[in-house]
Amino acid sequence: MPQFSDDLFLGTAQGYIGTNNTNSEAVITGSVTGTVMTVTAMNSGDSLVLGQFVSGTGITAGSYITSFGTGAGGTGTYNLSASSSATGSITITASGNSGLGDPSPMEVGVGPLGREYVWDMVPQTLQTANIAASQTPAAAGNLTLTAGTSAKSVVRTDGTTVIQLDVARAVQLTTASGTISTSRNLTVSGYDYYGQPMTEVIATGTTSSAVANVSGKKAFYQISSIAISGALPVAITVGTTDILGLPLRTFDAGYMVRVGWNNTLANDTGTFTAADMTTPATSTTGDVRGTYLPSTATNGVKRLVAVIALPGIATGPTATRTGALGVTQA
Repeated sequence: MPQFSDDLFLGTAQGYIGTNNTNSEAVITGSVTGTVMTVTAMNSGDSLVLGQFVSGTGITAGSYITSFGTGAGGTGTYNLSASSSATGSITITASGNSGLGDPSPMEVGVGPLGREYVWDMVPQTLQTANIAASQTPAAAGNLTLTAGTSAKSVVRTDGTTVIQLDVARAVQLTTASGTISTSRNLTVSGYDYYGQPMTEVIATGTTSSAVANVSGKKAFYQISSIAISGALPVAITVGTTDILGLPLRTFDAGYMVRVGWNNTLANDTGTFTAADMTTPATSTTGDVRGTYLPSTATNGVKRLVAVIALPGIATGPTATRTGALGVTQA
């Protein structure tokens, strides 16, 4: 039954996009050889989707389903993120957790939504050190992460401890004043709003006797680690920016039908960055869905209400995961 007038013409698309929490799991019978999982039996009513975590004896911790082989939710083969070797009973755990607020997995397309999506949020004030407090790395390795203002430490259902932000947003590096003669790369690893793993490499650059801020391009919702490529002679902190991650792939500014900000009728004059459709995505490409930077600073009070138009590839019978949510994260 169509739920919107457009659905009379477009039909509906299977799937959901991760806005609901979930803590479901299914026990199936099968085997894993390398990165291929073969499912031979499962309970009636259970279904497997992209992004679900796989656990069991002989399965690499944190493994998740990356793509379908011969199966499409039921028995068949599935490609996993890590090489494993296991037989017998295998537990499939959804990537969300209702107790922690993890997002649910996603499948294909968005529907039914009609042709417009209302993006509504109140972002908290950006913080320059709410992911990693001030520290001076003496060598290459991981920074110490500490949840600060507007962030919290949670444990995902796969056992990974992450810093979870208020909304999906790009991160920023702040280096203290002093000379950095050699730029260092920081590799930020974590997950987007839909629980998909992602990484970004951000360079500190070189500075001389001045505080320097460098912003990333990708919108992270959870941060699991930040690795630096070498020693740094000055202190560094990692926090958030006001670069907010769009909820759907938006590759042209024309799809931003309306952007309301801070209870103002006039359209906001912020900065829109289109979705990066480079395939495959890498640790240096942009956000796969696009970002928006409001015209004034966030403060935990100003509300962003944006109306985003959806093309046929994002909603309706021809919708695809890529059309709705962008290329696979890297």
